[in-house]
Amino acid sequence: MKGNSLSNDIQTKSIWSFLIMTFAITWGIIAIYFITPGLAKNLFGELHDKHPLFFIGMYSPSITAIFLVWYHFKLKGVKKFLSRALLWRAPINWWIFILAGTPLVFIAGSLIKGNLSESFMSDEVMATLPSLLLLRLFMGTLEEFGWRGFAQPLLQRKYSPLTTSVFIGTVWGIWHLPIFFMSNMVQSQWGFFPFLLGNIFLSIIFTGIFNSSKGSIFLAALFHYQLINPLWPDAQPYDTYCFALVAIAVVFINKKTMLSSAQAYKNIIPAESEYAS
Repeated sequence: MKGNSLSNDIQTKSIWSFLIMTFAITWGIIAIYFITPGLAKNLFGELHDKHPLFFIGMYSPSITAIFLVWYHFKLKGVKKFLSRALLWRAPINWWIFILAGTPLVFIAGSLIKGNLSESFMSDEVMATLPSLLLLRLFMGTLEEFGWRGFAQPLLQRKYSPLTTSVFIGTVWGIWHLPIFFMSNMVQSQWGFFPFLLGNIFLSIIFTGIFNSSKGSIFLAALFHYQLINPLWPDAQPYDTYCFALVAIAVVFINKKTMLSSAQAYKNIIPAESEYAS
């Protein structure tokens, strides 16, 4: 432990430990399947989106974040870090956007694409909807303990929220790269660079939500869930274009706070005043 008080927060340079460990876990698991596919399949079975190893790789940002918090602050620090998943207060406009605006973006994208009647509430989606809703709840949403819960406040100590958004969005997108080469993953049908650009724009929106909610991991996870919610139509790549417009609007409307770190949320361990908020 680096000090006797939780006020001695994690140093900014710990972002490199976080990134190295996160990539090592995820890319390491997938590398085993690429380098020794026969042996990996014999030992662990084929890698797919319901495989335990896939979930470990997917949770690596959060696994790493929780480990680093534990290393610095032990169990007491981990409990306080996880308590940020209980913070829910944010301006009403963000709640409206997450709950209603996000699906409207997908619907708008699908209208542009011209596939709304095919993809929205299709028989195929409805047949598997309960299991899909539950599965997605435990997929990308839990990444947010790492990306927004840990990396975001660390970087905002040194860089503006906009710069932090671009950095995290870029790293977040590159972290997904290996699954674009897995034939049994939906990403194998997508173009990587539009996906990467989309991650950067989404990261800007995440930043607006995160700072307005004073570091809420819950709201970041809720927005992430909306992004992968099987209820909303598949509008690739037009949903990306629509979210890009939203991101530009977020920067324009909040340009003072997006271009300066003065009011950005910077705590890994929340301040005592945040528990009462």
